[in-house]
Amino acid sequence: MDKTVTIYSTPACHFCHAAKDFFTENNVAFTDIDVATDAEKRQEMIEMTGQMGVPVIRIGDDVVVGYDEAKVKELLGM
Repeated sequence: MDKTVTIYSTPACHFCHAAKDFFTENNVAFTDIDVATDAEKRQEMIEMTGQMGVPVIRIGDDVVVGYDEAKVKELLGM
């Protein structure tokens, strides 16, 4: 898999944890950005999506708002 995976998340977000668990269980390397503590990245996420909900998952050039496992698998080619 040659797509870069980034997840914008918060520590208290259940769906964020589910997404990160999915990536870990499927050996998908990802970068986790805690938007609760990183104001600059939080603003980047808001500008990208127009809202503040997490998780926001960026796979290559595609953005998934929320944890949609079927869409994530599709974008990862699984």
